[in-house]
Amino acid sequence: MTEETKMTAADAALDRTIAEEDRFRADLYNFLGLLLAAPPDEGLLAQTASLSGGDSELGRAIDTLARVAKVSRPKKVEGEFGRLFIGLGRGELLPYASYYLTGFLNEKPLAALRRDMVARGMVRAEDKFEPEDGIASLMEMMGAMIVGRFGKPADLATQKDFFNKHIRPWAGHFFTDLEGAKNSVFYAPVGTVGRVFMEIEAEAFRMSAG
Repeated sequence: MTEETKMTAADAALDRTIAEEDRFRADLYNFLGLLLAAPPDEGLLAQTASLSGGDSELGRAIDTLARVAKVSRPKKVEGEFGRLFIGLGRGELLPYASYYLTGFLNEKPLAALRRDMVARGMVRAEDKFEPEDGIASLMEMMGAMIVGRFGKPADLATQKDFFNKHIRPWAGHFFTDLEGAKNSVFYAPVGTVGRVFMEIEAEAFRMSAG
């Protein structure tokens, strides 16, 4: 976990006031963050295998991910994660906003994100050292903002601003790359879920007045 998102009793009470649709959105952001932060253990794989999506593009993508999870084993997924994101020196993909937007790590997109993190009371956990503009961190931040893990739940305008600044410009491209990466097996449907979800979020924010 890259950000401090410890849940207090007050947070839990506040969480019960969140609309069901927003809770689902936050859960999906957090779920993607978990899968992209580290390879899933047996428990998370089992949870993924139990998912049921429904009859929509996102639902079908979730169903595909569940089917792949059922036949996946932690050790194989761990190896896949390493080849995709770590590798010898670097993995197949570099899942950072700075890299996708500038071609280099630790550039202006990271500095802009850090300013917004300070403004919103987000603090990187002391035991984490990777840049904060990684896709896993951004998914976690967005999920936490929706349900108010950094204070009050972010209103729609705040969510829209954060998404449009830090996620929309590159996350869809990353998830598309993840879908088609040569080392993606378990992570190919993760990419599909992420890409479709980002498209839904972008359109919803586009149509909102917030």
